[in-house]
Amino acid sequence: MLNFAANLSVLFTEVELINRFKAAKQAGFEAVEIQFPYSLSAETLKNVLEEQQLKLVLFNVDADDLLKGGEGLACVPEKQSQFRQAVAQALAYARILKPEAVNVLPGRCFHEDRKQEFLKTFKENLCFAVEAFAPLGIKTVFEAVNSQDMPGFIIHNGQQMLDIVNQLNLPTLFMQYDIYHAQMMGDKPYEFISRYADKIGHIQFADCPGRGQPGTGQIDFERIFSVINKSAYLGWIGAEYNPVGTTSESLDWL
Repeated sequence: MLNFAANLSVLFTEVELINRFKAAKQAGFEAVEIQFPYSLSAETLKNVLEEQQLKLVLFNVDADDLLKGGEGLACVPEKQSQFRQAVAQALAYARILKPEAVNVLPGRCFHEDRKQEFLKTFKENLCFAVEAFAPLGIKTVFEAVNSQDMPGFIIHNGQQMLDIVNQLNLPTLFMQYDIYHAQMMGDKPYEFISRYADKIGHIQFADCPGRGQPGTGQIDFERIFSVINKSAYLGWIGAEYNPVGTTSESLDWL
Protein backbone atom coordinates (compact mmCIF):
# COMPACT_ATOMS: atom_id res chain seq x y z
CA MET A 1 0.00 0.00 0.00
CA LEU A 2 1.28 3.46 -0.93
CA ASN A 3 1.27 6.23 1.65
CA PHE A 4 0.86 9.75 0.24
CA ALA A 5 1.63 13.03 1.98
CA ALA A 6 0.46 16.46 0.86
CA ASN A 7 3.16 19.12 0.54
CA LEU A 8 1.49 22.11 2.13
CA SER A 9 3.96 24.59 0.63
CA VAL A 10 2.51 24.01 -2.84
CA LEU A 11 -0.87 22.33 -2.29
CA PHE A 12 -3.98 24.00 -0.83
CA THR A 13 -2.42 27.43 -1.27
CA GLU A 14 -5.95 28.75 -1.79
CA VAL A 15 -5.94 29.20 1.99
CA GLU A 16 -3.39 30.30 4.59
CA LEU A 17 -0.83 27.73 5.76
CA ILE A 18 -2.51 27.19 9.12
CA ASN A 19 -5.74 26.20 7.33
CA ARG A 20 -4.10 23.84 4.83
CA PHE A 21 -3.87 21.04 7.41
CA LYS A 22 -7.64 20.79 7.63
CA ALA A 23 -7.95 20.98 3.84
CA ALA A 24 -5.44 18.13 3.44
CA LYS A 25 -7.27 15.99 5.99
CA GLN A 26 -10.61 16.61 4.30
CA ALA A 27 -9.07 15.60 0.97
CA GLY A 28 -8.07 12.24 2.42
CA PHE A 29 -4.42 12.71 3.39
CA GLU A 30 -3.09 11.20 6.62
CA ALA A 31 0.26 12.99 6.45
CA VAL A 32 1.75 16.27 5.29
CA GLU A 33 5.14 17.81 4.59
CA ILE A 34 6.22 21.46 4.54
CA GLN A 35 9.24 22.89 2.78
CA PHE A 36 10.01 25.52 5.41
CA PRO A 37 7.71 25.51 8.47
CA TYR A 38 9.38 28.38 10.31
CA SER A 39 6.70 31.02 9.72
CA LEU A 40 4.66 29.20 12.38
CA SER A 41 5.90 28.17 15.80
CA ALA A 42 6.58 24.50 16.44
CA GLU A 43 3.92 24.53 19.18
CA THR A 44 1.32 25.94 16.79
CA LEU A 45 2.17 23.28 14.23
CA LYS A 46 2.00 20.52 16.81
CA ASN A 47 -1.43 21.67 17.94
CA VAL A 48 -2.91 21.80 14.45
CA LEU A 49 -1.40 18.43 13.54
CA GLU A 50 -2.95 16.86 16.63
CA GLU A 51 -6.25 18.60 15.99
CA GLN A 52 -6.43 17.22 12.46
CA GLN A 53 -4.83 13.86 13.37
CA LEU A 54 -2.09 14.33 10.78
CA LYS A 55 1.55 13.30 10.79
CA LEU A 56 4.24 15.74 9.65
CA VAL A 57 6.70 13.50 7.82
CA LEU A 58 9.25 15.95 6.41
CA PHE A 59 10.51 19.52 6.42
CA ASN A 60 13.68 21.28 5.26
CA VAL A 61 16.56 22.92 7.03
CA ASP A 62 16.48 26.62 6.13
CA ALA A 63 18.18 27.29 2.79
CA ASP A 64 18.83 31.04 3.09
CA ASP A 65 18.56 32.73 -0.33
CA LEU A 66 18.25 29.59 -2.49
CA LEU A 67 14.66 30.15 -3.61
CA LYS A 68 15.46 33.79 -4.44
CA GLY A 69 18.18 32.84 -6.92
CA GLY A 70 21.12 32.67 -4.51
CA GLU A 71 23.60 29.95 -3.64
CA GLY A 72 21.65 28.69 -0.67
CA LEU A 73 23.28 27.56 2.52
CA ALA A 74 24.46 23.95 2.86
CA CYS A 75 27.31 24.01 0.34
CA VAL A 76 28.72 27.52 0.78
CA PRO A 77 32.04 27.52 2.68
CA GLU A 78 31.55 31.04 3.99
CA LYS A 79 28.15 30.10 5.48
CA GLN A 80 29.04 27.09 7.61
CA SER A 81 28.30 28.93 10.84
CA GLN A 82 24.94 30.04 9.49
CA PHE A 83 24.20 26.48 8.38
CA ARG A 84 24.83 25.18 11.89
CA GLN A 85 22.43 27.78 13.24
CA ALA A 86 19.83 26.60 10.71
CA VAL A 87 20.33 22.99 11.84
CA ALA A 88 19.84 24.10 15.45
CA GLN A 89 16.57 25.78 14.42
CA ALA A 90 15.41 22.66 12.56
CA LEU A 91 16.43 20.49 15.50
CA ALA A 92 14.29 22.55 17.87
CA TYR A 93 11.29 22.01 15.57
CA ALA A 94 12.13 18.32 15.13
CA ARG A 95 12.14 17.69 18.87
CA ILE A 96 8.55 18.89 19.06
CA LEU A 97 7.16 17.73 15.69
CA LYS A 98 9.02 14.40 15.39
CA PRO A 99 9.19 14.14 11.58
CA GLU A 100 10.47 10.99 9.93
CA ALA A 101 13.08 12.95 7.97
CA VAL A 102 14.66 16.38 7.66
CA ASN A 103 15.85 17.50 4.23
CA VAL A 104 19.09 19.41 3.56
CA LEU A 105 19.02 21.26 0.24
CA PRO A 106 22.56 21.20 -1.20
CA GLY A 107 22.52 24.61 -2.93
CA ARG A 108 24.29 26.10 -5.90
CA CYS A 109 27.80 26.98 -6.99
CA PHE A 110 28.13 29.68 -9.63
CA HIS A 111 31.92 29.41 -9.90
CA GLU A 112 33.21 26.28 -11.60
CA ASP A 113 36.66 26.63 -10.06
CA ARG A 114 35.12 26.39 -6.56
CA LYS A 115 32.82 23.45 -7.20
CA GLN A 116 34.97 20.87 -5.38
CA GLU A 117 35.29 23.21 -2.41
CA PHE A 118 31.52 23.59 -2.31
CA LEU A 119 31.02 19.82 -2.53
CA LYS A 120 33.46 19.28 0.32
CA THR A 121 31.58 21.82 2.45
CA PHE A 122 28.27 20.17 1.63
CA LYS A 123 29.52 16.75 2.75
CA GLU A 124 30.86 18.22 5.99
CA ASN A 125 27.53 19.91 6.63
CA LEU A 126 25.61 16.73 5.86
CA CYS A 127 27.66 14.89 8.47
CA PHE A 128 26.91 17.67 10.96
CA ALA A 129 23.17 17.39 10.25
CA VAL A 130 23.22 13.60 10.58
CA GLU A 131 24.94 13.87 13.94
CA ALA A 132 22.26 16.32 15.09
CA PHE A 133 19.16 14.42 13.97
CA ALA A 134 20.22 10.78 14.43
CA PRO A 135 19.83 10.76 18.25
CA LEU A 136 16.14 11.62 17.72
CA GLY A 137 15.69 8.69 15.36
CA ILE A 138 15.22 11.10 12.44
CA LYS A 139 16.64 10.45 8.99
CA THR A 140 18.68 13.13 7.24
CA VAL A 141 17.93 13.30 3.53
CA PHE A 142 19.16 15.46 0.67
CA GLU A 143 17.91 15.85 -2.87
CA ALA A 144 19.05 16.42 -6.41
CA VAL A 145 17.46 19.41 -8.17
CA ASN A 146 17.56 19.62 -11.95
CA SER A 147 19.96 22.13 -13.44
CA GLN A 148 17.36 23.58 -15.81
CA ASP A 149 15.15 24.92 -13.03
CA MET A 150 18.14 25.76 -10.79
CA PRO A 151 21.33 26.30 -12.80
CA GLY A 152 24.45 25.61 -10.79
CA PHE A 153 22.78 23.22 -8.33
CA ILE A 154 25.67 21.06 -7.15
CA ILE A 155 23.69 17.80 -6.89
CA HIS A 156 21.48 17.36 -9.91
CA ASN A 157 21.03 13.63 -10.55
CA GLY A 158 20.53 10.32 -8.80
CA GLN A 159 24.03 9.02 -9.37
CA GLN A 160 25.56 12.02 -7.61
CA MET A 161 23.29 11.44 -4.62
CA LEU A 162 24.13 7.75 -4.58
CA ASP A 163 27.86 8.47 -4.68
CA ILE A 164 27.61 10.73 -1.61
CA VAL A 165 25.47 8.25 0.34
CA ASN A 166 27.95 5.48 -0.40
CA GLN A 167 31.00 7.62 0.33
CA LEU A 168 29.75 8.95 3.68
CA ASN A 169 28.20 5.60 4.65
CA LEU A 170 26.15 6.96 7.56
CA PRO A 171 23.27 4.77 8.79
CA THR A 172 20.70 7.58 8.97
CA LEU A 173 21.67 9.40 5.74
CA PHE A 174 19.43 8.74 2.74
CA MET A 175 18.54 10.16 -0.64
CA GLN A 176 15.38 12.19 -1.14
CA TYR A 177 14.29 11.13 -4.61
CA ASP A 178 12.18 13.63 -6.52
CA ILE A 179 10.66 12.00 -9.61
CA TYR A 180 10.10 15.32 -11.37
CA HIS A 181 13.72 16.44 -11.03
CA ALA A 182 14.96 13.00 -12.09
CA GLN A 183 12.81 13.06 -15.22
CA MET A 184 13.96 16.61 -16.06
CA MET A 185 17.58 15.40 -15.99
CA GLY A 186 16.85 12.42 -18.23
CA ASP A 187 17.31 9.89 -15.44
CA LYS A 188 15.28 6.68 -15.36
CA PRO A 189 13.23 6.88 -12.15
CA TYR A 190 11.55 3.51 -12.65
CA GLU A 191 14.88 1.70 -12.73
CA PHE A 192 16.55 3.86 -10.08
CA ILE A 193 13.81 3.34 -7.51
CA SER A 194 13.70 -0.40 -8.15
CA ARG A 195 17.44 -0.72 -7.70
CA TYR A 196 18.18 1.70 -4.87
CA ALA A 197 14.96 1.83 -2.84
CA ASP A 198 16.82 0.83 0.32
CA LYS A 199 18.93 3.99 0.07
CA ILE A 200 15.95 6.32 -0.46
CA GLY A 201 14.56 8.02 2.64
CA HIS A 202 11.77 10.01 1.00
CA ILE A 203 10.10 10.27 -2.42
CA GLN A 204 8.38 13.28 -3.96
CA PHE A 205 6.62 13.66 -7.28
CA ALA A 206 5.18 16.00 -9.88
CA ASP A 207 4.52 15.43 -13.55
CA CYS A 208 7.07 16.48 -16.14
CA PRO A 209 7.31 18.83 -17.92
CA GLY A 210 5.40 21.59 -16.15
CA ARG A 211 5.58 20.27 -12.57
CA GLY A 212 1.81 19.87 -12.40
CA GLN A 213 -0.29 17.02 -11.07
CA PRO A 214 -0.19 13.52 -12.59
CA GLY A 215 -1.79 13.56 -16.01
CA THR A 216 -0.50 16.99 -17.02
CA GLY A 217 2.84 15.74 -18.36
CA GLN A 218 4.53 12.66 -19.76
CA ILE A 219 5.27 10.50 -16.71
CA ASP A 220 3.43 7.18 -16.46
CA PHE A 221 2.31 7.43 -12.83
CA GLU A 222 0.44 4.14 -12.86
CA ARG A 223 3.76 2.52 -13.66
CA ILE A 224 5.85 4.60 -11.24
CA PHE A 225 3.48 3.99 -8.33
CA SER A 226 3.50 0.27 -9.14
CA VAL A 227 7.30 0.27 -9.14
CA ILE A 228 7.38 1.99 -5.73
CA ASN A 229 4.79 -0.41 -4.36
CA LYS A 230 6.84 -3.43 -5.43
CA SER A 231 10.15 -1.99 -4.23
CA ALA A 232 11.78 -2.07 -0.80
CA TYR A 233 10.68 1.52 -0.16
CA LEU A 234 8.25 1.73 2.78
CA GLY A 235 8.20 5.49 3.38
CA TRP A 236 5.84 8.31 2.48
CA ILE A 237 5.41 9.72 -1.02
CA GLY A 238 5.12 13.49 -1.10
CA ALA A 239 2.82 15.20 -3.59
CA GLU A 240 4.92 18.29 -4.36
CA TYR A 241 3.40 19.69 -7.52
CA ASN A 242 1.92 23.00 -8.63
CA PRO A 243 -1.78 22.28 -9.20
CA VAL A 244 -3.24 23.09 -12.58
CA GLY A 245 -6.53 24.55 -11.40
CA THR A 246 -7.47 24.33 -7.75
CA THR A 247 -5.85 21.76 -5.49
CA SER A 248 -9.12 19.85 -5.11
CA GLU A 249 -9.44 19.68 -8.90
CA SER A 250 -5.92 18.28 -9.13
CA LEU A 251 -6.48 15.25 -6.89
CA ASP A 252 -8.00 12.76 -9.34
CA TRP A 253 -4.80 10.70 -9.13
CA LEU A 254 -5.37 10.18 -5.40
